[in-house]
Amino acid sequence: MPHLAFFEPRIAGNTGNAIRLAAVTGSTLHLVEPLGFDLSEPKLKRAGLDYHDLASVVVHPDLEALLAALPASRVLAFTTQATTRYTDVEYRADDVLLFGPEPTGLPPEVLGHARVTDQVRIPMLAGRRSLNLTSSASIVAYEAWRQTGFAGGA
Repeated sequence: MPHLAFFEPRIAGNTGNAIRLAAVTGSTLHLVEPLGFDLSEPKLKRAGLDYHDLASVVVHPDLEALLAALPASRVLAFTTQATTRYTDVEYRADDVLLFGPEPTGLPPEVLGHARVTDQVRIPMLAGRRSLNLTSSASIVAYEAWRQTGFAGGA
């Protein structure tokens, strides 16, 4: 499964849900600091239920540390401003699926980073601002997993 990466996440409940997503899909969840919450926060624990021990979660002090940890991976940055649809991507097992914080999304310096391979979007109706962070990650994670025949899934 590709790696899920949340850049400077701010909402504990969303990250708890992402931990659950990582546990059920076999993805590794990468969190890029600073975080908008403490990892021991009750909302994070509640949203992740009993999946915390089943998920692989790595915290990085900054974006450069994340990228250094995965030097050969493509980095796909998700933004409402992109033209490439998530369904037009042929996902690879070592891809990094990079999502920005609510409500701002990824900042221009991240979107323009030399390691960003492509900017990708999830289609929505016109006039809508964005999807929930973990809802977006779920949509893309399951498309990537579907493309690999749900390898390892039951």
